[in-house]
Parts: sequence; C-alpha cells; structure tokens
Amino acid sequence: MNTHDFTFARTKLKALASGALFWPDENLLVVSDLHLGKSERIARRSGQMLPPYETIETLSRLDEDLAMTRAANVICLGDSFDDLEAGQSLPEDHVLWINRMMAGRSWVWIEGNHDPGPLEFGGSHRAEVAIGELTFRHIATPDAEAEVTGHYHPKASLSLRGRVLTRACFLYDATRLILPAYGAYTGGLRSSDSALTMLMRPDARAILTGTPLCELPMPR
Repeated sequence: MNTHDFTFARTKLKALASGALFWPDENLLVVSDLHLGKSERIARRSGQMLPPYETIETLSRLDEDLAMTRAANVICLGDSFDDLEAGQSLPEDHVLWINRMMAGRSWVWIEGNHDPGPLEFGGSHRAEVAIGELTFRHIATPDAEAEVTGHYHPKASLSLRGRVLTRACFLYDATRLILPAYGAYTGGLRSSDSALTMLMRPDARAILTGTPLCELPMPR
C-alpha cells in the first residue's frame, strides 16, 4: 500500500497516493471534492465539451482504494457532485457503480458548497460528523479544533533535480487537516495562496500526493 503515516490530533492516519485519507483504527476512508459529473455541468452551462471520462476515472480510483484498504466506513467530505443536477444526471451504470461500492459499508455524505447533499443516494447525509478526536466538515472554520476538511483543493510545489514538481497535497497543522481534491477534473489552489497561508499555522506541513508521497514544510 503506497501510504504516508502521520499523526494529527493524537490520531494515527495514513495519506494515500490518490489523495484519500485512511484511519486504520476506525477502518475509515475519507475523500473530498470528487466533483462527479463536472464535464456534464461544464457542457450544460457553457457549451464547452470535455471528454466525459472524469467520473469513470474518479470512481475507479475510489474502487481501488476501497479494495486496498478494505474500509468498512467512508466519509465523502462534500462537493461529491459538481452541482445538484450533475448528481441527478449521472448515467445509470455510474449510479449502480456507486451503489455497489456503498453496499455493506457505513457511508456519510457531507454537504458541500457545490452540492446540498446527494439525497437520491443512500447513506447518511450530514453537515458535519465527529468521530473520536476529529470533526469532519467541508470548509475549514476559524476556531478549528482537530477538524478534517476539503474545499480548497490544495497543491504544492517541490524542486527536485532541477525541476519543479507540482502535486495536489494534504495540509495539516495542530488544529486542522485539509485534504486534496479527489476528483479527476479538479483544479488546485497553491499552498502559497493567501487563503491558505492565513488559514494554516506557520509550522504547517504538506504531504504531496503521487508516487512517492513526500512530506515537507508547507511551501509559502
């Protein structure tokens, strides 16, 4: 399993190369910002046609992570669908695929700013959920205490052998952990952006996704 072990809020966690988070003691897989149906939403709103493969790529990655971790519990941290209509417009085979992955698992959909919650799917639909020391919600709060969020799609750059490598990343400090976007067609916000430098503490760390996973001080 290609993972990076780290501790947040006295909780031992694993960052996966895909951008998912695994909590072994709770057998819990956490993903954020899948933005399923993004190509359909862009075509509907702007007429710009993109290859409609992002949902297949995202669901395939999630299927692989579930098989690899054997997670019995899943939390999707919001913006699971690019908008409400995108969730309602998924092809039947994609809906069946999601239902198959959900079968036999405890599954929580956190509401995001893009989607009010995919109510046509089963599982639990929550604004936030607390488990042990950690609270899971979509957007970071100013008075955070051990919160796990998404929303910002953070990415960071690393200079390696004379070239600059930019990847989606996890960001964490003593009080908050922000997950990278899991969806295939999602963009990213550089860790040096003021929205993130003002949010994260000076000693914050970044874990770059991909192979190999790499942890470093949060680039500012």
